[in-house]
Amino acid sequence: MARNDRQDALPAKAAANTATRPLRPGRPGTIPFDRGAVRPDPSLAGRLPPQDWLRLGVLPWRRLGGATVVLTDRPRQGRTAVSWLESLFGPIRFAVCDRATLRDALIEVAGPELVARAETRVRAAESCRGLTAGRRTAWSLLAALAAAAVSLTSPATLLTALMGLVLLTLVATTLLKLAALLATLRAGPPVGEMTTDMPDILPLISLLVPLYRETEIAAHLLQRLEALDYPPDRLDLCLILEADDATTAATLAEAALPPYAQIVTVPEGTLRTKPRALNFALDFARGSIIGIYDAEDAPAPDQLRLVAARFAKAGPRTACLQGSLDYYNTSANWLARCFTLEYAGWFRVVLPGLVRLGLVVPLGGTTLFLRRAAIEAVGGWDAHNVTEDADLGIRLARHGYATEMIGTVTQEEANARAWPWVRQRTRWLKGYAATWAVHSRRPSRLVRDLGLWRAAGLQVLLLGTLTQFLLAPVLWGIWWLAADADAGAGTAGRGALLAITVLALAVDAAVLTLGAVRAGKGRLCVWIPTTLLYFPLATVAAWRALSELLVRPFYWDKTTHGQSLPQWSVPNPPGRHPA
Repeated sequence: MARNDRQDALPAKAAANTATRPLRPGRPGTIPFDRGAVRPDPSLAGRLPPQDWLRLGVLPWRRLGGATVVLTDRPRQGRTAVSWLESLFGPIRFAVCDRATLRDALIEVAGPELVARAETRVRAAESCRGLTAGRRTAWSLLAALAAAAVSLTSPATLLTALMGLVLLTLVATTLLKLAALLATLRAGPPVGEMTTDMPDILPLISLLVPLYRETEIAAHLLQRLEALDYPPDRLDLCLILEADDATTAATLAEAALPPYAQIVTVPEGTLRTKPRALNFALDFARGSIIGIYDAEDAPAPDQLRLVAARFAKAGPRTACLQGSLDYYNTSANWLARCFTLEYAGWFRVVLPGLVRLGLVVPLGGTTLFLRRAAIEAVGGWDAHNVTEDADLGIRLARHGYATEMIGTVTQEEANARAWPWVRQRTRWLKGYAATWAVHSRRPSRLVRDLGLWRAAGLQVLLLGTLTQFLLAPVLWGIWWLAADADAGAGTAGRGALLAITVLALAVDAAVLTLGAVRAGKGRLCVWIPTTLLYFPLATVAAWRALSELLVRPFYWDKTTHGQSLPQWSVPNPPGRHPA
């Protein structure tokens, strides 16, 4: 519905006045409210976008007895808001309710609009929703036909090209990891400057926790979050459920939720992904800082205080603080040990090194904290991207925001079963591929946004990772050529291949070793040689990711949590990694 400039400007003015000019008792009057007894009139709420009603803390419900019933969870409405509402609806009567009732009422009358907003919040030019099936299929067919033609006419040429590509990406990714490793060894902390000096007024922090079929882990989650050392009146916990998830809803209904918790139920839409749920809940979150946790997370108790202190000291362009992730079920089996080593190298060495090098940081999906103004400025999360965290880190950088690593640790559950691990890694690599495709649409624009150095680093990080896993069989053939004197590679060729191979393996081992030591898990270093059997699993995942990208690009293959629970009842993992 078209709205004139005066109507568009009024909500902000009314919201500013509601907090400062209380309504005199008895004007315009209040009535009891029973949401189930009186059905709403959606056309009344349609006069403004849903987020405006949320900001005002009011919602027109329906007309009764010559007056418009307006719900509010803030009975002391300002006179300006009253005058403005009366100018829109005529005589009004307030019906006082709590915030949860107002939220659920808004979802009832404006659910489709809120869902559409959650699914398309990111601009189309920056979203992977534009990667249509027809375009993907056409390019795939062209690539397959080209590869088939070359393999039939000149198989040696195809093999040489593939070997050249895999060697190029191997050298590039190895040098990037080496640079990150050396950067973290320089004097000074490898993360954002730590401080425990608290601001005079602690910021309100909203914690968004998407849940889906989490019957095993929900009670443990609440226990861990309640152990956080942060004033409850400065916390806003948003437990996000999907509309068809009756099992988790029933579990939470039986739980003793803290007073600062709210349950936000996301209506069904055209897809079901974590970033869609986050976008939907963002409108209902109240904090100026937005934190993301997963269902199995066990954050360090002082984590939120460190976040508040760092944001208070950092400039406004520091939009995101990323904490380190670790695993509490390391001893579950060999797969869990290797996964722990991989995470230790990534979060304790590679990501801090990328920050030191001034490169783009692909965020982890949890234990990240965002300034609300920044996340809203870039359009929230891409609801169609199944690796929404990495994409968000890139979009923040392209919009001129900075990300810092912060020295706090969250323990979570390692995927310790082979096939679920492959499924999870399939989703990650599919998201990496979609993210690379989106941000490589216009290379000149990417260079303009990031600069040549950061744009090149991003290509090595995304495309290099994908290529290394997809073409790993070619790489294994190169290793064989380097090791076999009778393979026909020639002495000079074998020497070069051997040098590249040794350098790559040595850098990987150094990254994993340093990461394990920084995580306080140096005992895992004996398992590093066995990661040569661990990473080939990602090749299986990479080819699954490529096939899913063609037929199910937005499918979210959710990881099941609660298979391994920590040995502590209240989390007290190490809060900071040594620097």
